[in-house]
Amino acid sequence: MTSYEAVIGLETHIQLNTTTKIFCSCKADSWFDPPNTNICPVCTGLPGVLPVLNRAVVEKGVLLAAAMHSEIRPVSFFDRKNYFYPDLPKGYQISQYDMSLGKGGYMDLPMPQSGGVRHITITKLHLEEDAGKTKNEHGRRMIDFNRCGVPLVEMVTGPDLRTADEAAQYLIRLRQLLRWLGISEADMEKGHLRCDANVSIRPVGATYLNTKTEIKNVNSIDAVREAILKEIDRQTREVDAGNRIEAWTLEWDEDRGVLKKMRSKETEADYRYFREPDLLPLRLDDAWKGQILSGLPELPLERRARFMSEFGLPEYDADILTAERRLSEYFEAAVKAYGGDPKRVSNWMMNDILRMVNDRGISVTELKLTPVYLAEIIKLVDSGTVNTSTGKALVQKVDETGKAPAEIVQAEGLAKVSDDSAIRAVCQEVMAESPKEVAAFKGGKETLMGWFVGQVMKKMRGKADPALARSIMEELLKQ
Repeated sequence: MTSYEAVIGLETHIQLNTTTKIFCSCKADSWFDPPNTNICPVCTGLPGVLPVLNRAVVEKGVLLAAAMHSEIRPVSFFDRKNYFYPDLPKGYQISQYDMSLGKGGYMDLPMPQSGGVRHITITKLHLEEDAGKTKNEHGRRMIDFNRCGVPLVEMVTGPDLRTADEAAQYLIRLRQLLRWLGISEADMEKGHLRCDANVSIRPVGATYLNTKTEIKNVNSIDAVREAILKEIDRQTREVDAGNRIEAWTLEWDEDRGVLKKMRSKETEADYRYFREPDLLPLRLDDAWKGQILSGLPELPLERRARFMSEFGLPEYDADILTAERRLSEYFEAAVKAYGGDPKRVSNWMMNDILRMVNDRGISVTELKLTPVYLAEIIKLVDSGTVNTSTGKALVQKVDETGKAPAEIVQAEGLAKVSDDSAIRAVCQEVMAESPKEVAAFKGGKETLMGWFVGQVMKKMRGKADPALARSIMEELLKQ
């Protein structure tokens, strides 16, 4: 029986988080607004209006093009993409075709399953306006023009992905990058990031491309993965049965988890592109380009690699600590303030800081516990001034009050007690209050040692040196 591999390319539409739309001054993000309340003659295509290009759209597009290693063209053009659909009031979409803002590009995608890297090429990267939205309500087709004119970057990969999991991984990394750059919220559920998947199959080892189908209307990364898996399975069954794959456009039914045929797939010739006559060429001189690229940060995958090489972090730690730009900056500042083993800081970040921010649903930038304060807490534990449990409690106390850790330790008397006589007195007190447990321990139930040490720590409000408390308790119980 023939073995097949999938050939997958993704078309993504990325909503840029500008305040206003691409060619008019209407509010761009209208997710929570009533239908048809953020529209004007320009974005609804009324006769006699002229578009004016939003400068911020260009700047965010340039940042993305640079991050995707795309060639940024000094001169690009807008074009009219002609098609008729109820939610496209002008009868055409202003887009870019053969002379777009970005040319080529790639993303080297780490593959967690294999440990390798998949080189994903970018075949298109251009600016365009969004269309409106249609939906069926009460047996009627309703149209909301709020999205008309919302700024988008359309980005298309080459046929470089081979599995549904790889496609999902690409979208996870793309979403991370968009948020890292601060150019899009990249929330698929709100339509900030939309994805169409082109899928075909071929015998393993073949290099040619077969007829592909396009999957639309998927609104989460999990849905993209599931829809691709279903389509690979369908195509495999069709080919094994001796049938031909037709170039269909398929719609994903989220509720039923099935794909439905929408129509035959369009080709570029169907859109009859020509230059947009109402817009001048987009000219990006060296000064403007330099100003934009001066704000390009170290990219997430590059920072991930540096955290592993420079700080010696495991891949797992580096992945989590570079999931968000602000989190990675917090970690790096704490490492600098600590001056010791970066893995020690990573452990505190992963176990304590992330738990706190996740429980409270906030960002690390909202913490009163600064990176310097975190480093100070770790140093207090390292020096033996406080024990580990007190250090962990300090994380919460510092964030609640905004006070320096040393100040809280002094004010609340939290310094670790290492005085032999003081701990010995409390150990004797615990034994006197627990004759049954003492008898059970001496009868062979040595697992009670943890309970005895816990009682000592409780009486001393966690300030006792736990190793010393254990040593003294063992000495007294074995007398």
